[in-house]
Amino acid sequence: MAQNKKMVEAITSRDEDFAKWYTDIVKKAELCDYSGVKGCMIYRPYGYAIWENIQADLDRRFKETGHENVYMPMLIPESLLQKEKDHVEGFAPEVAWVTQGGSEKLNERLCVRPTSEVLFCEHYKNVINSYRDLPKLYNQWCSVMRWEKTTRPFLRTSEFLWQEGHTMHETAEEAQEETLRMLKVYEDFYKETLAIPAVVGKKTPKETFAGAEATYTIEPMMHNGVALQGGTSHYFGDGFAKAFDITFTGRDNTLQYPHQTSWGVSTRMIGAIIMVHGDDDGLVLPPKVSPIQVAIIPVAQHKEGVLEKAGELKERLSKLYRVKLDDSDNSPGWKFSQYEMKGVPVRVEIGPKDIEKNQCVVVRRDDRSKQFVSLDDLEQTIADTLQAVHDAMYQKALENMKEKTHTATTFDEFVETAKERPGFIKAMWCGDVECEDKIKDVTNGVKSRCIPFEEEHISDVCVCCGKPAKHQVFWGKQY
Repeated sequence: MAQNKKMVEAITSRDEDFAKWYTDIVKKAELCDYSGVKGCMIYRPYGYAIWENIQADLDRRFKETGHENVYMPMLIPESLLQKEKDHVEGFAPEVAWVTQGGSEKLNERLCVRPTSEVLFCEHYKNVINSYRDLPKLYNQWCSVMRWEKTTRPFLRTSEFLWQEGHTMHETAEEAQEETLRMLKVYEDFYKETLAIPAVVGKKTPKETFAGAEATYTIEPMMHNGVALQGGTSHYFGDGFAKAFDITFTGRDNTLQYPHQTSWGVSTRMIGAIIMVHGDDDGLVLPPKVSPIQVAIIPVAQHKEGVLEKAGELKERLSKLYRVKLDDSDNSPGWKFSQYEMKGVPVRVEIGPKDIEKNQCVVVRRDDRSKQFVSLDDLEQTIADTLQAVHDAMYQKALENMKEKTHTATTFDEFVETAKERPGFIKAMWCGDVECEDKIKDVTNGVKSRCIPFEEEHISDVCVCCGKPAKHQVFWGKQY
């Protein structure tokens, strides 16, 4: 081992200081770095590779459901943005403006896109003429900018990467089906790829996206009990179509307005992966998005045949998995710590004694369990182990969410629970925004997360005001 190489630095315990723990992981696992502009991140190769794997999985799912990728401009003329009043008001505090091009002041301000509804609408007006042109199932991968006051890597940044789906449909029923279909795509992705459970449901009117008739949401819970809005799907009705005068000739030969949806997820999902699965030794990455799925560590690599055998294993496994062979001069112990910090799901150790016995050691990142495996069975063992890691990660996260989900039937009980027991609170609600506002004020930030699709009848009255209840709501603090 080179004498100037230090062992991987320890990180702050998540139970001691969750925010510092999160920042430590982001920096020490080399996911991103800060730039010279507040709120704008530099995605380092390892962090960007996670996003590429997320993107590839979701892109496949979108295309399987008939969607096509497009790309819209980054800049939006102010006059175009002003066409949808509610939408503009919703984003006004976060908009960044371009006022000068080169040395000349612009005649009209240009908005750096916070989202692209108006751009899609401008385009749809030009390409939709008949019912035969529908549906339009488009998706865009891009960056957007929202001038955030308080920023945190991946969770809330001024510029972030995302996908935004924008679709147009002949009928309201088709658009509503699309809205829920894409929400289900997100729900399945969180479970099947990220190993993250979530509460899924409809946002209250107060929390509905600006300009939408209905917003549906994925709400995963972080390890510390705080919610993260993991993805949203919106039904716009024909409001944008009317604002932009988008019409088509229907089957009955009359002019009609199409019905619109929008849905999106972002690099915030990387923050969710960190906070749901990570531990005091660093990242714990879901196998399907980990840039390295298998790290091969040669032990006593200076001895004859060790590096050669490790190379053979890499060649075999690379046909099926993303594999890293670390033949650097760092010690095996340093390498073990390094790949634990980076969350690599499976580690394969191979040394002289293992070679003699035609075996290797396979170590899981999630629970650090070890097993001796015949080299003849290695490919199948790795496949089984990666699936076992995914399943165990999902189950652990699900148990954490269940343990941190509470029920309240009175306002005093609600306030006490919010103060003493972090997590979701299930409680009834009358439907009045005044009660939402009061709960948020009294509890220092607990908000409605969503009305679940399968509501429980917890009581007959609103937890806040005592009036007849209309819905069961999940409440909680959010990032």
